[in-house]
Amino acid sequence: MSDTIKKPQLDEIDKVLDVIRPHLAVDGGNIEVIDITDDMTVKIKWVGNCINCSMSTMTMKAGVEHTIKSKFPEIKAVEAVNGLNA
Repeated sequence: MSDTIKKPQLDEIDKVLDVIRPHLAVDGGNIEVIDITDDMTVKIKWVGNCINCSMSTMTMKAGVEHTIKSKFPEIKAVEAVNGLNA
């Protein structure tokens, strides 16, 4: 996927994650969208207290992945590049 295609898509995914950011912020955390791979995997980075949170695996599946896939069905997976489920 070219960078000219990626940038707008990354921005759109980042905006969708604004829905769950307040829930992460309550516990001192956040999330950053890092990349979309050619096989349509979104790479995210946990920030703050989310990095080592024992709930990050559940948050990934029930919150982050569900939120992204509901708006972008072409996304096949979401993976963290850091944290407990990296």
